[in-house]
Amino acid sequence: MVSAMRNPVIAAVAFDGISPFHLSVPCLVFGADRTKLGLPRFDFRVCAAEQGPIHTDAGLSISVPHDLSALDAADIVIIPSWKDLEAPLAAPLKDALERAHERGALIVGLCLGPIAAAGLLAGRKATTHWAYTDQLQALHPDIAVDADVLYVDDGDIVTSAGVAAGLDCCLHIVRARYGAEAALRLARHVVLSPHRQGGQAQFIERPLAPTPTTDRFAKALDEVRAKLGETHGLDSVAEAAGLTRRTFTRRFQKMMGTSFGDWLADQRVALAQRLLEQTDKSMDLVAFEAGFGSATSLRQHFAARLRTSPMQYRREFSRGTQATLNAA
Repeated sequence: MVSAMRNPVIAAVAFDGISPFHLSVPCLVFGADRTKLGLPRFDFRVCAAEQGPIHTDAGLSISVPHDLSALDAADIVIIPSWKDLEAPLAAPLKDALERAHERGALIVGLCLGPIAAAGLLAGRKATTHWAYTDQLQALHPDIAVDADVLYVDDGDIVTSAGVAAGLDCCLHIVRARYGAEAALRLARHVVLSPHRQGGQAQFIERPLAPTPTTDRFAKALDEVRAKLGETHGLDSVAEAAGLTRRTFTRRFQKMMGTSFGDWLADQRVALAQRLLEQTDKSMDLVAFEAGFGSATSLRQHFAARLRTSPMQYRREFSRGTQATLNAA
């Protein structure tokens, strides 16, 4: 957790030739005042190794107020993108990234970040845009590259797929550090899905054409989301979608990039997070309302997905805790 004694410092690294969209992602999430949404006031800094105006690939020029020394005080360092996977990494940036990582800053690479070139991903799991995963693996065979996911959280290093997946990644960081409810409010504010299911695989193939069956499919999932505390068997949901079990399973995997069981568990964990944050309900009642049936099952799912316990999560993200953090 970031200390409540000061504003969390977020440093985003810009470079000559950067995409304005890639740079705008951390700016959108961390660069504006989000205190009304239950988030702390971030000390957001855009920095660069180059001096003078930074030229973007869209023909715009921007003035960057900070140099790489901003990384030395950052709690989170974000590399929004990079020029090319084979582009050399200048020594000043490499050294700044290594120093930040060594002192415990969270390092975030959105798409083609230079984190691999800095040697920080050796022996770790990571991802990048699906079109470049083979190249990344060839250049760095010591990285376990996952081509399917939208982002990978490996503790002190987080990497994401390209373009819009950077938003999913930044929202994940907000959710992990400041709670599901804060992330939900932020997602609503920027008109974004709070948690996209599945991974990049769903975007590689051509999407399915809209059909009446597709509409029933979406309505069936909406019904599940609205009643997570109830039992939802695969056969009953498939029937509600107007599909056989086999067709439903195949379509779900293709459209969502995951299995129905994993998706349902993720939905229930997200509901349990909100209940733990916003209410004083007992663990047994939270587990029942979220559809887990027992506090033991709730603890198992939290451990598997969030690497924490429901009790610890409540201590960190309950309304009382957040009020204390915001007042500090």
